[in-house]
Amino acid sequence: MNYLDWIVLALTLLFVVSYGIYRSRQKQTMDSFLLAGQSLPWHHVTLSLMATQASAITFLSAPGQAYTDGMRFVQFYFGLPLAMVVLCITFVPKFHRLKVFTAYEFLESRFDLRTRGLTAMLFLLQRGLSTGLSIYAPSLILSTLLGWDITWTNIISGGLVLLYTITGGSQAVSYTHQQQMGIITLGMVVAGYMVVKYLPEGIGFTDAIHVAGKMGKTNVIDFSFDLNNRYNVWSGLIGGFFLQLSYFGTDQSQVGRFLTGRSEGQSKLGLAMNGLLKIPMQFLILLVGVLVFAFYQFTNPPLFFNETAVKEVKSSEYRGEYMALEKRHDAIQAGKHVHVMALTDALHRDDETAVEASRAALGNIEAEVKKVRGEATTLISKANGSEVNDVNYIFLRFVIDYLPIGMVGLLIAVILLASMGSVASAFNSLASCSVIDIYKRIILKDAEGIDYVKTSRWITFFWGVFCVGVAQFASRLGSMIEAVNILGSLFYGVILGIFLVAFYFRRIGSRAVFWGSVIAEIFVISSFLLNLTAFLWLNLIGCSLVILFAWIIELIWPENPSGTPSFSSAP
Repeated sequence: MNYLDWIVLALTLLFVVSYGIYRSRQKQTMDSFLLAGQSLPWHHVTLSLMATQASAITFLSAPGQAYTDGMRFVQFYFGLPLAMVVLCITFVPKFHRLKVFTAYEFLESRFDLRTRGLTAMLFLLQRGLSTGLSIYAPSLILSTLLGWDITWTNIISGGLVLLYTITGGSQAVSYTHQQQMGIITLGMVVAGYMVVKYLPEGIGFTDAIHVAGKMGKTNVIDFSFDLNNRYNVWSGLIGGFFLQLSYFGTDQSQVGRFLTGRSEGQSKLGLAMNGLLKIPMQFLILLVGVLVFAFYQFTNPPLFFNETAVKEVKSSEYRGEYMALEKRHDAIQAGKHVHVMALTDALHRDDETAVEASRAALGNIEAEVKKVRGEATTLISKANGSEVNDVNYIFLRFVIDYLPIGMVGLLIAVILLASMGSVASAFNSLASCSVIDIYKRIILKDAEGIDYVKTSRWITFFWGVFCVGVAQFASRLGSMIEAVNILGSLFYGVILGIFLVAFYFRRIGSRAVFWGSVIAEIFVISSFLLNLTAFLWLNLIGCSLVILFAWIIELIWPENPSGTPSFSSAP
């Protein structure tokens, strides 16, 4: 990067971190440190929810996902608006009425401490692991740009967030989210504009979309019903609904965000607006990836987008083989440009016969490109001794190679700020759950409030170290945006099932729901390991199995022998 890029990057990060610390500089109590004193208006809640969910993984991996697999990933979010409606009707009133710090406090009053502890531990495990992935994503940037060891870049990425999270708690997190979302929105709009600007003369936005569409990258809607298809309307509406309902309703990183609302109404409005804005936001991010794909139809793309991995293979015994593959790739791309221009011309003339002929030719060429890239990936894997994947590098490589001085710094700041937003919320929620559900409830029940604040800071530090440790292994997981959602799907369905039993199945007792949840979690993990279904369906499976197993256990082994389980609704 140029010195101007470093200035833009440094000033942007300094502004956000300093602002968050400044706005939360007053004396901290448990309520202010963990829930910002429940004083924030709905727009704070909305921006905080969106910033928590929109991690660096979103801005690094989603454009790459669209580049390689098209826009069908947006269907993942189709269940979100419906989930927000259910949350506003059921979860939010219950949590506000009970005045809880965490979602899991409610479970002890409904069941027992054992069930509360199990659910809290499932959350801590899932959130701790996924936060490690969120730390790793921006580390890709620094390690690629500076050639730093990934261990140190993970420590720097996690440590910067720890600074203001430990200092200011939930208030610092919420206030920095406002600035982060503003800068992130600006940066992605500018990135989309610059991609279009760099298209060849005579080729505009519409042409780029048409070319990408003819090559299968604008496949937004898929109505086919296939349990092994990761992204279609049905997996999004059904599996995605259960995932989003569990994520926003039972994951403390999100519950802690809407509990900061100054009233029940403000929390509901914040959730509703999040449901309305998230799908358009994700659509636009994926659209940037499609535009990058279209750009590379007119300009030679790299054979492999991870430049660090390419340097490794070129310094190994496989140098000659890899360079031969690069020559094949360049020759294929040169031939492709002719067909892309022919396709564009045919689209301008509305000549369907010519369009289909060009599309068929481009389909054959893409198959050749895929074959060469596969051979290159194999060589790179041999050179560095592990599996490699460059999906997360596609957008980053475009930014570094083509954006002008100053803009590179802004886009890098966008990705780092996205990471800071989600990771800060995660640290705050991990501390909240650890202190409220474990430390205060089981280990030390009668300490002074200030002692719990100090403990919260130390536990935040512990989780920061843990998540940085997880980040060291994240490079082996392929597409980060898929990996983090797969990880969530292993736990969210079971957690949601526990809460649904608590809300709607009043005669199912604590023993039944505890063992039903344990058995259901074993089934979910087994289904994933055996690859029985696409991961989104695991959310529905986990939730349904908790309810089913708990009902059966209560039927054959009731806590209250005189009672029978029923599907009666909670009052």
